[in-house]
Amino acid sequence: MATPQRPLSPHLGIYRWQLTMALSILHRASGVFLSLGAVLLIVVVACIASGPASYEFIQGWLVNPVGQLFLVAWTAALYLHMANGVRHVVWDMGIGLEKNTAIQSGLYVVVFSVIATALSWLLALGVF
Repeated sequence: MATPQRPLSPHLGIYRWQLTMALSILHRASGVFLSLGAVLLIVVVACIASGPASYEFIQGWLVNPVGQLFLVAWTAALYLHMANGVRHVVWDMGIGLEKNTAIQSGLYVVVFSVIATALSWLLALGVF
């Protein structure tokens, strides 16, 4: 019996990237990133409870540009994961599964995540 020279199932090289595909992958990645951030939060609380020297140590890490970037990304992951999770709950009810509606709700997720992250950090920095 001859073996076919083609893949048995589709793979990423065949599919064209779409918003719904990217958001599905980002939903999983943001969940993992939120878990890492939760570990960092535990470390921060432990350092605060350990005294002034530990607090200064962790504060030094969080106020440098890499720490700030991590915190902004963690905030964005929180909003993205939350909004996309709501979208999935709505889909579980059988609502919004049509192609155009799914794309539109994906755009809403992205726009909400960007705006909510920006507003959160502007409020945190005292701009408002």
